[in-house]
Amino acid sequence: MKSHLVEKGISLILDGLEIDKADHNYTDTPERYARALYEMFHPPETEWATFEEEFSDFILLRGHQMYSLCPHHLFPVKFSVSLAYIPNGHVLGLSKLARLLHECNRGPLLQEAFTKQVIDKIHTICVGVQGAACFIQGEHGCLSMRGVRSEADFVTYRLDGLFNQDKDLERRFFDLVRKK
Repeated sequence: MKSHLVEKGISLILDGLEIDKADHNYTDTPERYARALYEMFHPPETEWATFEEEFSDFILLRGHQMYSLCPHHLFPVKFSVSLAYIPNGHVLGLSKLARLLHECNRGPLLQEAFTKQVIDKIHTICVGVQGAACFIQGEHGCLSMRGVRSEADFVTYRLDGLFNQDKDLERRFFDLVRKK
């Protein structure tokens, strides 16, 4: 990330909003904003260790909360993500599913593209996965803070492998995702 360009851009936005950048509330805003974006979009490197384990059902991370920015307006998006996979002799450490989601969040992104990227990443990391499912609910600032001012959630999902072939498995995934 080119932090100096982000800082310059935020400084220009403050100028455009006719903000007094000498006001103590704004003196470090460009730097703080650049650091926040870096933190959001540059998760620490992850070692994708897998462990030999015979497990024949799916493993589910449910309701993981994370944030991104919409690419059209750069407004905040809050995601609740559920991700499941059916291993084939190797499983990921449980924290790795959450890390995988953050690894896919490398900049402003469309929810639809994010959903696909998550499924592709699980197949890259854990070779031989027999199926994967991702369900994402997004609260989009570009919908709630401007325009139609709707508080509605936007839902995307993707299923592949056994989740596409076995309707009972698909149903169990959606039933578990919806439970709180």
